[in-house]
Amino acid sequence: MRRRYLIGGFAGVALISAGFWLLSKRSNRAEATTKSGDSGYVDPSTCAFCHREIYETYRLTGMARSLYRPGPGKMVEDFQTHNHFYDQASDRYYTMTERDGRWYVRRHQMGFGGKETNVIEKPIDYVIGSGNHVRSYLSRTLEGKLLELPVSWYSEKGGYWAMSPGYDRADQLDFRRVIPTDCIFCHNRYLPPDQISRAEEGEPVFGEHIGEGIDCQRCHGPGRAHEEAAGSGHASRDAIRRAIVNPARLSRDRQIEVCMQCHLEPTSAPLPSRIPKYGQEPFSYRPGEPLQNAFLFFDRAATDATQETFEIAHAAYRLRQSKCFQSSNLTCTTCHNPHNIPRGENAVEQYDAVCRGCHASVHTASAPKSTPVQGSCVGCHMPKRRTDDVVHAVMTDHFIQRRKPARDLLAPLRDVDFEGKHSYRGEVRLYYPPQLPQTPENTLYLDVAQVRDGTNTTAGIPKFREDLEKFRPGEPQFYFELAEAYFKNANYDDAIQWYQEALRHRAEDRAALKGVGSTLLAAGRLQDAAAALEKAAVLPPPDDKTLRDLGEVYLKEGMLEQAESTLRRAIAANPDNSAETHDLLGFLLGQKQDWSGAETEFREAIRIRPDLAQAHFNLANLLARSQTYPEAQYQFEKAIAVKPDYTDAHHNYGLLLVLLHSYDAALSQLSTAVRLSPKQAQTRSDLADVLTARGRLDEALENYSEAIQLSPNLDAAHLGLGLILLRKGDIAGARAHLEEAAQSPNPDIRNQALKALH
Repeated sequence: MRRRYLIGGFAGVALISAGFWLLSKRSNRAEATTKSGDSGYVDPSTCAFCHREIYETYRLTGMARSLYRPGPGKMVEDFQTHNHFYDQASDRYYTMTERDGRWYVRRHQMGFGGKETNVIEKPIDYVIGSGNHVRSYLSRTLEGKLLELPVSWYSEKGGYWAMSPGYDRADQLDFRRVIPTDCIFCHNRYLPPDQISRAEEGEPVFGEHIGEGIDCQRCHGPGRAHEEAAGSGHASRDAIRRAIVNPARLSRDRQIEVCMQCHLEPTSAPLPSRIPKYGQEPFSYRPGEPLQNAFLFFDRAATDATQETFEIAHAAYRLRQSKCFQSSNLTCTTCHNPHNIPRGENAVEQYDAVCRGCHASVHTASAPKSTPVQGSCVGCHMPKRRTDDVVHAVMTDHFIQRRKPARDLLAPLRDVDFEGKHSYRGEVRLYYPPQLPQTPENTLYLDVAQVRDGTNTTAGIPKFREDLEKFRPGEPQFYFELAEAYFKNANYDDAIQWYQEALRHRAEDRAALKGVGSTLLAAGRLQDAAAALEKAAVLPPPDDKTLRDLGEVYLKEGMLEQAESTLRRAIAANPDNSAETHDLLGFLLGQKQDWSGAETEFREAIRIRPDLAQAHFNLANLLARSQTYPEAQYQFEKAIAVKPDYTDAHHNYGLLLVLLHSYDAALSQLSTAVRLSPKQAQTRSDLADVLTARGRLDEALENYSEAIQLSPNLDAAHLGLGLILLRKGDIAGARAHLEEAAQSPNPDIRNQALKALH
């Protein structure tokens, strides 16, 4: 007989006998109950009054410990001795410390002259993840956004520090990755609308009372009606039970959907994997309702063995591939009691017993038993594997397969391999639910899935546009999604059209106002961009990206005072992610010849984002101007290391090397610049100057000629070419180019040309 562990099976006689005691405690919970507004959710500690034993065992599970504030007794990591980590890919040092009852992550680099530089320290305000596999850390900004910190703690091998998932790379997000709504949705309890805002803009702002961890109501639904029925003193047992969702009494689909709201992710690579339904609250899903009312899930249209992935949130995805799942009424709770998770040998015995409920004639006698797990059903048929997307985590693969794969499932993986190896371009298909009614809205959601992450834009964008023009939905988000797809493909005219269509349906949609303003800026339509961005900028609360783009518009229009004021407002709105704004402000101050102020801004941009190549480049130019040549050279090399195809950096670094009399190195940099951008006339002319100095006259003549073809009025190229032709005895040819150079407004070029003519 199959053994099952049913969610919610605890609602028995203890619930009735506790009724009077529950009434006596009601006043102590009044404030906590009303804090959730009219959602029907109550403070999770309410459940403990009747269900104390289950409440206490559940608190020890990974779900209950999925998000919490750090504190004494909660931190198993070593913040004192083995608390340093160096990330070679991004050349950054991290130190994890505890100080005065708070925990911190600090970053620094070794800068010019071997001095410590680019220091940032952030407090750990929340731990995300139970620590069964990984713990990551969140820091709350002044405006209420949650930032993922770049270092995590992994439980494998007794526990160690390493980069957070997706961070072990040169261009990692460091202290700038804003946690989206989905992360909190799957790691925490229900959040009322007053505790989360701007979710639709992709960078949600959270209130101060977001709770800690997944509570009973994420699986059982709002508890107020249940509490009131139990505390009324006259409700029947059946009425009390019916006042709360018991997943064990749901249909198979509704029951497993309670788990799949968080444990179903077809892939964490760009696709998209899940699209929330538009026009609803982020936490609108209620257990017992069809999951498709809140989310639609998507996958590749076709997969093969080379594309197989095993990812950290793949439990339900892999389980649904299994014959055991497809050929039975198996659900998650067939094996798992979510109120009390066994460990070690107890877990092996429990899971083996479940397997033998269907497979009585198992071959345990011949199974290898070097360890209890290896000799178990799970050890062979659901082996632990290293996840592809979180390479330091080892988890159980819920794809129940007849034979264990022969390869080493625990072999080390590289973080940077995941996105490239498992990237996908092609049609995106609906994964769950497997089918939907053929309605205009459902058709449009499938269109969104093709284009949101750029997976199927060639075919997807024209069809999406055709469907939008056909159905004309009232929801502005559909128009916004098409506009975003056009913008990402640099089709600015069409992007502007569809942003404006979104605004026609919701005039003060800040995301659409930001989108159309940024697109108009990219298209060079500065006055129109300013009008759109000014509308977005007055919407509360202040938005840094809107203000930064508006400041750039003012700068390009020559309105320096308005630009400076706006850029400083952008920095104040979000100082944690303001590197590009500091860099732009530094450029503005340079135009005002405030060289000291400009240097301060460039250095602050680099401190916040050490891989911002443009800030290194701008600082290098400023240092070269003040003849601080050694550090200027260092900053040029940093810019090029971050962005090897940075043409202007190679060009200007080459000019600096000429000043340092490093002609061969200068020749290398300028040659690289010409190779990267062969149509830049000035770069070719400067390369020809160095070639001339090294006696390579034929190559110099060729580059001067190319420069003049690209820019016929380039006086320096005419001078250089005229001088070479003069040395070669081509008097007529030399005279033509020298006469052109003699008209130059540059006195040095003009005087050299006149001297040669004489």
